This record gives sequence, C-alpha cells and structure tokens, in this order.
Amino acid sequence: MVVRERFEQELKEVQAQFVEIATSSINALKLAFQALIEQDLEKSLRILEDDLVINRLEEAINDHVILLIAKQQPVATDLRRLMVLVKAASDMERVGDYAVNIAKETIRIGKEPLVFSTTNLQTMCNKTVEMLESVIKAFTEEDTVHAKEIAELDDYIDDLYGATITLLLRAGAENPAHISQITHLTFVCRYLERSADHATNIAEHLFYLVKGKHYELNN
Repeated sequence: MVVRERFEQELKEVQAQFVEIATSSINALKLAFQALIEQDLEKSLRILEDDLVINRLEEAINDHVILLIAKQQPVATDLRRLMVLVKAASDMERVGDYAVNIAKETIRIGKEPLVFSTTNLQTMCNKTVEMLESVIKAFTEEDTVHAKEIAELDDYIDDLYGATITLLLRAGAENPAHISQITHLTFVCRYLERSADHATNIAEHLFYLVKGKHYELNN
C-alpha cells in the first residue's frame, strides 16, 4: 500500500473512532437524564463506570493522531483535519463528563420525590441531544450549512436555561426545605446548557476545517 493510501486508511480509522466517542457520549447523556427522571440510582452508577470507556476512546484518538503525524508527516490540510478531530473528540468527552455529573446529581437527590417540574429540563435535554446528533452528522459529511443552523439553536437553549434557572431560584425561595434538591437540579440545568455549547464548538471546528479560518457561530 502506497503512503497516501495508508494515510487515508488510518484517517478513516480516526474518523470512525470519533463517531464512536460521539455516539457513546450522546447515549450517556440521554441515559443520565432518563435515570434522573426515573430516579434510577443503579443506572446512574453504570454511567459513572462507563465513563472510563469514553475517556479511553479520547486517549486512543489522541494517540492515533500523534502516531499519524509522526509517521506520515501530513501536509497542512491533512494536519488541520487531524487536529480538528482531536478537538471535536475532546468536546464529546466533555459531554460524557456532563452525563457523569448529571448522574452524580441524581445519586445525591436519591429517592426523594422531585419537587420541581422537569418539563423544561426534558425539553433542554431533547434539544441538546438533537443538536449533538445533528452536528455529528454535519461534521462527518462536512456540511457547513447544516452546522451553522445547528449552532443557531444554541440561542434557544440559552434562553430556556435562563428561564429555568429563574424558576428554580424562585422555587428554592418558596420551598426552603427542598433547597438541596433544587440546587442539584440547577446543576443539571447547567450541565445540559454546557453540553449544547459543545455542539456549537464542533460546528465551529467544522468551519475551520472547511474554510481554513476560525468563525464564532454563536456570540
């Protein structure tokens, strides 16, 4: 196999690893929120354990890219593609971390009945997952038009985050006895909002890959 063909094959392997870490992290986020709603502590504990797999996937991508650079000495365009994959994988690893954080908040709440409506949180989770799944598709297809549309959805998440935090603070003031649980739910809200931010980051990485310059898609 000639050098270029070998490089292309290994690049495809790195891209496949990226899709794997993205899928695992998104699934972890969905599962973590489901565990919160169901107050399923066993499921939450599994998310903590499974995070090791996501961490190892990121490490594998980093190691693979380093070896590729060392062995193949890629040209500028190829090097940019590899570095973008490393950054995007880091974003998805962070989403996995936020899934773990949500699982930890669920464990802290325990079996105490939820005193705050989870409707807004559910909407945030659904929209965040939609953004992440869509941006991964746009990333793999190098579809910048779709990526920009996804990034624009972050404004919706930000607005919903602000409104939900206001409601949570009000609920805490009105129900001091439940302030601990409400605080945990406030953190959950924040972790969902931050996960959506990482979808925007990946969209920006894609623009850098395709256009060769940095764009801020959601100021």
